[in-house]
Amino acid sequence: MHKMIGKFILFILFLSMISVPFAQTSAAVDKVYHVKIDEAVEKGLYAYLKRSFREAEDANAKAIILEINTNGGFTDAAGEIAKLMSETEPDIIAFINYKAISAGAYIALYADQIYMSPNGKIGAAQVIEGSGNAADDKAHSLWVAEMKSAAESHGRNPEFAIAMAEPSVDLEQYRAGPGKLLTLTASEAVSEEVGYSEGTVSSLDELLKLNGLQDAEIIATKVSFAEGIVRFITHPIVVPILLSIAGLGLVVELYSPGFGVPGTMAISSLMLFFFGHLIAGLAGYETLILFGIGVILIILELFLPGGIAGTLGAIAVVVSIILAGGNPMYMAYSVLIAIAVAVIGMVIIMKFFGKRLHLLNKMVLMDSTDTDSGYVSNVNRTELLGKKAKTITPLRPAGTIDMNGERIDVVSQGSYIDKGKHVIIVKVEGSRIVVRESEKKGENE
Repeated sequence: MHKMIGKFILFILFLSMISVPFAQTSAAVDKVYHVKIDEAVEKGLYAYLKRSFREAEDANAKAIILEINTNGGFTDAAGEIAKLMSETEPDIIAFINYKAISAGAYIALYADQIYMSPNGKIGAAQVIEGSGNAADDKAHSLWVAEMKSAAESHGRNPEFAIAMAEPSVDLEQYRAGPGKLLTLTASEAVSEEVGYSEGTVSSLDELLKLNGLQDAEIIATKVSFAEGIVRFITHPIVVPILLSIAGLGLVVELYSPGFGVPGTMAISSLMLFFFGHLIAGLAGYETLILFGIGVILIILELFLPGGIAGTLGAIAVVVSIILAGGNPMYMAYSVLIAIAVAVIGMVIIMKFFGKRLHLLNKMVLMDSTDTDSGYVSNVNRTELLGKKAKTITPLRPAGTIDMNGERIDVVSQGSYIDKGKHVIIVKVEGSRIVVRESEKKGENE
């Protein structure tokens, strides 16, 4: 009996000994998430970072390596990313692998640690408007304060962050010239006086080794298909292109018989625009509702006189597009670009394809039918000149009048005349009869 008990104890000890290495291995492996910022800073990037940081928190990651190589982007998106970084539990280590410019520098300053590659650069963070000009004093002052707060958030000297956004700060020994924005090289950032970098490393492996994470499991996050679409659609260059395609497509569709490729392109562009901004959290359902109301009003304009519904519809569509973006000023510039492209497209179409227009010929009188243009009428009813009549359909500008029980097709002199109005025939050119609305009291009697 004693021998059996002894053998059982030895067996238990054996199992314990062989299980210890596995338990130690499982416990010893730390997880490090590797996340890249290698394009423009926009709301699509924010969505990707938010998902990546949450995954790192759920996995109890030891650290997040944020590899940065960007020329910047939208300041509002950078502000959201900075807030996200402040709320994330794992340590965030910024690895500036070449450049962190403008909004990229702002994001890097919110990292717990900063490392730079030998040719890395950080700075040049002046805020620029969508027109390409420096922001006004109010926006500039706010951004300088934001840069100062970013540096102070992790105990860095705010003077250098301010100099990145304000060229008047006197730090000439680090500048390319007088009045220039500050951009620090890797050697300058790591210096004791500046202290904006914890070290200069040539690779991610070297950075991990310096932080005792060389044995950690590296988990590289990737942009999902949906996030990739969102980042592409919300890119500062792509937004005005999408809106221009939509505007030009609608103009071409007006001049084309039926519904075809131009209309499909326009609708697809608008759907992509709202989809990307909705997923990125920029647009809400209220903007979609406003856009839908605008479209309905524009359609109603085809059946209602006066032009009020069409005007309100156009305003609603434009406002919905501007509200769908995170930066109203930039979206306003994008809309202006789209309108300019649409107008230019309309001019080109009217100039080179004017005789082939479809819908426009139903709405606007394009040609004159006078004898100077080579037209000869079958019946020249000059006896109608000066006669009074009453409209039985609206004139837009074409329509029908009633004169002593006779229905006559006429056109107005250009202005809209509602149904039931008294008019006077002022010109007869063959079958083309021109009228104007009666204005004088005696004319309506």
